[in-house]
Amino acid sequence: MNPTSKSPLRVVLDPVAAAIIAQLKQTIATHDQIIFAKDAQLLRGQQALATYEMLVQKLEEELRLERIRKYGKQSEKLSDLQLKLLDLEPAVSSEEVAAESLRGPLPESTENNKAADKKRRDRQNHPGRNELPANLERIDKIIPCAPEFCTCGKCGGDTKVIGYDISEVLDRKPAAYFVTRIMREKRACAHCIEQGVVTAPTPVRIAPKSIFSDETIVNFLIGKYCDATPLYRQHAGLLRDFDIDVALSTINDSVLRVGELLIPILDWMKRDLLAGNYIQADETYVGVQTPDRKGKNHTGYFWQYSAPGKGVVFDFEMTRSKEVPKAFFKNYGGILHTDGYVAYEKDIGTKDLIHACCLAHSRRKFIEAIKVQTKAHAVDANLERVVALMDELFAIDREAREQKLSLEDRHALRQERVPAILAELHALLFAMQASGTILPKSIAGKAIFYTLARWEKLTRFMEHPVIELSTNWAENSMRPIAIGRKNWLHLGSKEAGPKIAAIFSIVESCRKLNIPIRQYLLDVLPGLADRSIQSLAELTPAAYAARMAK
Repeated sequence: MNPTSKSPLRVVLDPVAAAIIAQLKQTIATHDQIIFAKDAQLLRGQQALATYEMLVQKLEEELRLERIRKYGKQSEKLSDLQLKLLDLEPAVSSEEVAAESLRGPLPESTENNKAADKKRRDRQNHPGRNELPANLERIDKIIPCAPEFCTCGKCGGDTKVIGYDISEVLDRKPAAYFVTRIMREKRACAHCIEQGVVTAPTPVRIAPKSIFSDETIVNFLIGKYCDATPLYRQHAGLLRDFDIDVALSTINDSVLRVGELLIPILDWMKRDLLAGNYIQADETYVGVQTPDRKGKNHTGYFWQYSAPGKGVVFDFEMTRSKEVPKAFFKNYGGILHTDGYVAYEKDIGTKDLIHACCLAHSRRKFIEAIKVQTKAHAVDANLERVVALMDELFAIDREAREQKLSLEDRHALRQERVPAILAELHALLFAMQASGTILPKSIAGKAIFYTLARWEKLTRFMEHPVIELSTNWAENSMRPIAIGRKNWLHLGSKEAGPKIAAIFSIVESCRKLNIPIRQYLLDVLPGLADRSIQSLAELTPAAYAARMAK
């Protein structure tokens, strides 16, 4: 019988051998379990590592973006190493950032390149001397030569002036404050005592009992709400430069008095805005002092509503809840154009309201995704293509503005050129989302999701000619608040909020409608409290601009 063939008989092993075999089987099984456990542990480790890599990438992107915001637009060209070195400096000027951006990415060693960098900076072209306006008054200041040069060193005769070496500098005269004595005549008849005394009428003023003239009150207001100079700094300037010591509370009361007077005009501005069919809306925060939180500010909000060619309306509330726009747009059935904030999404206005979203906000997110690329030349070509396609959309509208096309003609231009661009853009975004190479939580991933989720609202400008591509009109109106809160820090109370909102509404409306703000306030404010409510419709900035245009 072939010894290799299987025997039908049961093999009887030695008990010792059987025990060894059983032990070996158990060892193999245990070893398999250990290997399986290690494989599972390795898999978990790889998954955790991938998660941490995604987190690190996200944090690196956010850190780079924050540094770019800190150092300005010119820092976008800087490498991560350059941005890190700037962070180590105690203070960095915009000139230093500009010089660093011209340097290019840092090499591995920077010690040997300092001399070359200095030469490159020295070769930069000087911007040149500015020409001063020809309409300014010229006052000559003649500087004579020294006495020893007024006589000839050879013959001893007097030298003559043959010309001047002229340079022009911009000079100024200090502001002059003076006291106006308002002297109202008092007349009486020397013979007819029963006629009594007659006094000239009181002049119409913004604040009849104030220590300040109309011009001074308006100057305080423009200093704070146009130039972002806090009232306490203006108060300090009066004391320092002119030795005028008035209470800061008196200055503040006079400015808030203006805000109180302007609130009824603001109500007419709201009516005019809501009567139209297109409104852009935005909101921004501001600190508010309240007695229940001493040492810490509450957060209040200025809500802004505007439309191209119309005034700007600010509303102040202590909340960012959707109840604010819901109340404002309660009976509005036109087009509401906003950013992606969810407060504007549902239950706003009537059933006829059309909600559109801002394309510039979407583009900005892709710009941020490009900025945070960690290597100088590793920018994703698809991200750049998305921005390029969006830029083509804005270029079409810019062309329409330059040609001064009507809304109907601009709409025809859009219908002709935009559909192909939108089709390519939409397909590209879907392809990027499905590629699996862009992390959903990365800045690029969030930009793609944001745009696709709002695609219908972002492209509603194709259906309605009046819709702009962006809400920049609204955003630009918010800049004075964003700049101002860095200087004046907070509002003194929530009761002051509506008054300040009225002031901002007038200031921004005048700026948008090209109305001289100082002249408007001096024309409108005196005697405003004595006017009828109906007559105030003629005093809105839009109505004032229409009268000026005639």
